[in-house]
Amino acid sequence: MAELIRRPLFNPEGDTEVNKRKMIGGNTTNLNDFNNMKYPWVSDWYRQAMNNFWIPEEINLSKDIKDYPMLDGPERRAYDKILSFLIFLDSIQTANLPNVSEYITANEVDLCLSIQTFQECIHSQSYSYMLDTICNPHERDEILFQWKDDEHLLKRNTFIGEQYNAFQKDKNLHNFLRVLIANYILEGVYFYSGFMFFYNLGRNGKMPGSVQEIRYINRDENTHLWLFRNILLELKKEEPELFTPESEAMIREMIKEGVNQEIEWGHYVIGDEIEGLNKQMITDYIKYLGNQRFSSLDLGVLYPGYEEEPESMKWVSQYANANLVKTDFFEARSTAYAKSSALVDDL
Repeated sequence: MAELIRRPLFNPEGDTEVNKRKMIGGNTTNLNDFNNMKYPWVSDWYRQAMNNFWIPEEINLSKDIKDYPMLDGPERRAYDKILSFLIFLDSIQTANLPNVSEYITANEVDLCLSIQTFQECIHSQSYSYMLDTICNPHERDEILFQWKDDEHLLKRNTFIGEQYNAFQKDKNLHNFLRVLIANYILEGVYFYSGFMFFYNLGRNGKMPGSVQEIRYINRDENTHLWLFRNILLELKKEEPELFTPESEAMIREMIKEGVNQEIEWGHYVIGDEIEGLNKQMITDYIKYLGNQRFSSLDLGVLYPGYEEEPESMKWVSQYANANLVKTDFFEARSTAYAKSSALVDDL
């Protein structure tokens, strides 16, 4: 492809043959046909995503109301800052996904992006529900807009936000690939690192409602990570000229920058002051995440020695999987499905 082409919405002259369908640059009619899909993994993804439907207000936050004022100072500070971070990035994620979708010409994948956009809205609703329940209006606004006064938090938001803005200004193939990688970093490194803090609260017997909200969000983000990983792998097959040595070096540097920023953020917001976590555990876990994301794109090892989940952090995946949903996204297959109504909160 020489250029990135926006798909037309009404295109009666488009191709109807499945074998002519492409991730980008295809000639799509935009007809949603669930009986004919080019990408077989989409069927599993769609089923999983639809089964994940949940409503934030279903989760009881009554204990959180009592726990929140009693959190230790470092825990309360980390809770507020990490929640502010998650709120902001989920919000710009919601706004950016339609920009990506405009250039996806495989209709079944475009449907997946529409579901992801809806789920990001649910996540924003969930964070608002958490804040409205445990905080007074003044505290709520302080948390929502902490990025205005905290340079560390603003830096965290800026790295991803600037990639999204660059694509808005110049929608070319290079920026399209960068925005896909930025999305991948957001879903697979930033969010996972933030979730880890909440799971540590849970294992310390604190804020169980918030922990369960995060579990549901984590389950959705697992599917989002799987989706963007598969989009990138399909593009690698269909548009190999996009994945030059220079592009792969760019991907390496973007993921490394994301990892470095996340480690710096974790040391700042959590540090060595919270029971159950310390800077070394944070560093090891985030390098492991970066390694997983890089290697799952068939690009090799980013951080030698960090191929396995750190022993000190195995509790994170145990908490994330406590809702009985397990998905092996690096094998690109779902291993279990469960409707949210069937989930059991074992905290």
